[in-house]
Amino acid sequence: MIKLRGYLKPFAAGLLIAIVLLFGQAMSDLNLPNFMSKIVNIGIQQNGIDSTAPAAISESGMTLIKTFMTDDEKTLVNDNYTLVSSSESNEKGQKYIDLYPSAENKLYVKNNADKSISKSLDDAFGSATGTMMYAMKDFAENPGQSTASNAADNLKEIDLAKLYQMQPMLNMISKQTISNAHDEAIANDATILNQMGIYMTKAFYTELGIDVSHMQTSYIIRIGLFMLTIALLGGAATILVSLISSRIAAGVARNLRKDVFAKIEKFSPNAFGKFSTASLITRCTNDITQIQMLLMIGIRMICYAPIMATGGIIMALKKSVSMSWIIAVAVITLVGLIMIVMAIAMPKFKIMQQLVDKLNLVSRENLSGMMVIRAFATQQHEKDRFEKANDDITKTQLFIGRSMVSLMTGIMLMMNCITLVIVWVGAHQIAASSMQVGDMMAFMQYAMQIIMSFMMISMMFLFVPRAAVSAVRISEVLAVDDLIKDPENPKDFDETKKGLVEFKNVFFRYDNADEDALCDITFTAKPGQTTAIIGSTGSGKSTIANLIMRFYDIRNGEIRVDGVDIRQVAQKDLRSKIGYVPQKGVLLSGTISTNLKYGKKEAADDEIQTAAQVAQAMDFISDNEHKFEAPITQGGTNVSGGQKQRLSIARALVAKPEIYIFDDSFSALDFKTDVALRKALKEHTGDSTVIVVGQRISTIKNAEQIIVLDEGKIVGRGTHKELLKNCDEYYEIASSQLTQEELA
Repeated sequence: MIKLRGYLKPFAAGLLIAIVLLFGQAMSDLNLPNFMSKIVNIGIQQNGIDSTAPAAISESGMTLIKTFMTDDEKTLVNDNYTLVSSSESNEKGQKYIDLYPSAENKLYVKNNADKSISKSLDDAFGSATGTMMYAMKDFAENPGQSTASNAADNLKEIDLAKLYQMQPMLNMISKQTISNAHDEAIANDATILNQMGIYMTKAFYTELGIDVSHMQTSYIIRIGLFMLTIALLGGAATILVSLISSRIAAGVARNLRKDVFAKIEKFSPNAFGKFSTASLITRCTNDITQIQMLLMIGIRMICYAPIMATGGIIMALKKSVSMSWIIAVAVITLVGLIMIVMAIAMPKFKIMQQLVDKLNLVSRENLSGMMVIRAFATQQHEKDRFEKANDDITKTQLFIGRSMVSLMTGIMLMMNCITLVIVWVGAHQIAASSMQVGDMMAFMQYAMQIIMSFMMISMMFLFVPRAAVSAVRISEVLAVDDLIKDPENPKDFDETKKGLVEFKNVFFRYDNADEDALCDITFTAKPGQTTAIIGSTGSGKSTIANLIMRFYDIRNGEIRVDGVDIRQVAQKDLRSKIGYVPQKGVLLSGTISTNLKYGKKEAADDEIQTAAQVAQAMDFISDNEHKFEAPITQGGTNVSGGQKQRLSIARALVAKPEIYIFDDSFSALDFKTDVALRKALKEHTGDSTVIVVGQRISTIKNAEQIIVLDEGKIVGRGTHKELLKNCDEYYEIASSQLTQEELA
């Protein structure tokens, strides 16, 4: 995977945007449980009152609550509350009447303050309320003070009028009693003090005529709108990330396919020998698809899951540190489960692509060799081969699928168990007033988010191993160091030696071969002449044709075209001078016209018609109702072998090269067509150099120069008549094909 990281560079901006959006989405998802907690805790339980320190309080209420404050708390309150009058006949007075319709002439209004001061005020009112309750309990222990006891026990139904009546009596409570009560109050959990303060604040608001129910409804709607906005933003981020990741994945896959295809196009036959055709097809398609899927899903999961896991842990700890052990146990168990499943399934991931290769190989061989299979009646054998390859890949996929299903089942079971544990532990903490219901619900959601994040990470184990194998396979293709390379400073051809082909003491050996395929080959093919090469099977005839095209590089010696060593010119320039017709005619899907114009896209209609006439192809082209627009199927399977050879020859003629190489290109032609074609070729090629590799004496006997090969060496050179006299190998070949009268 690391080797292919360079393919992400063109998409760095999009990747950065996607990561930023993922952070935004994660923050959105992480804040939704927090807002839900506020709706439950503040909106429902606290009637929408989000601050223990009231925004406004009556004079009597201020006197009452300050009775139970420390000197520092009183100073803090005095500095941050202002005594105002609602009886003023001005706009300000009318404002207070509208806000607090039941208020007395004067009331205290909280000043604007920063967060730290607001927090201190909340703590002061909360601890004062707690102090009041503990002090009144102590005070109620004296005979005849049952009123105070009832007030303490019914905090949710505070009757401020009764408390105000008790103010003179409360003023009599000693400072030591209040100090002790204050110490008892602050020893409680902050949540308890906050709840006490909220109940007191609600009573103060009710006294001032504030509609607490309306305040509750407004708070829930406001927070709900915040949640809706955040959810919409998170949804928009999800859509944009999906779009960006899809475009990045598709772009990387496109560039990979382009580079792999371009690399394969430059492969020499030696490089092709390192990979099977089926494997190269798999690497160009299935392997790149695996990379694309990983990027498309991974950009989201790989970045999003760690953010959610980390953020979820932080947010959960903010809600309850005491229940953090639940998440720790869950995470450890989950990681252990993932590691066990991956240890079992990982080896299967590594062989998956090899099994795909094998399946493609069997399928390709069956499709391309269908006629041979039917001819030998081996359909059942091939069916068994395919079923075995198919069963192997199916069993492997099922094994991986069962492993992942087991993992998902384990994770879901864990999620349900964790939910039960959180509810069980949280219920006890709620009963002890050390946790609020909303916080427990938020903690539960954060725990689910953390587990889901690890589930996403585990899902990546389904894609990463297979994609990693695919990346290695793609890298192997891209890393092939082809020995056939263009020179850094290519030379120009010598125009004075146009069409001249020279072999000088050429030695060549195939890779991993024990012996040379060609030994000390020296000859010259001149323009305007036909040079024929003949020999027994395996003597090196086609090798000479391949060396002229520079499909291979020689070990020793020199091959010159137009007076220049072919290793010192660009391969494209070299091959543009040569019209090559291989042993096996290869046609591409399209039409006859597109195939004939393959080497010269701008060829005119009369040029392709002339080439077809020379190649003796006009007879079957004219018989087709579509003429040159007749379709050619993949591999030219809808034309005969002889027709395929004639079209291949015509394709080379259209390009009008300086050099023609016919590598046993007349083997599928009947003798009549062969004679007519060679005669037309002689007239058409003119001053071009013609090199014919052949097996039939009739095809090459009129050549100006015939080279006879045997076991990679030249054993004869001359004309047909000369070789019959002085070359035993040539005579042996000729005598097997010609009559005694023709040999005479």
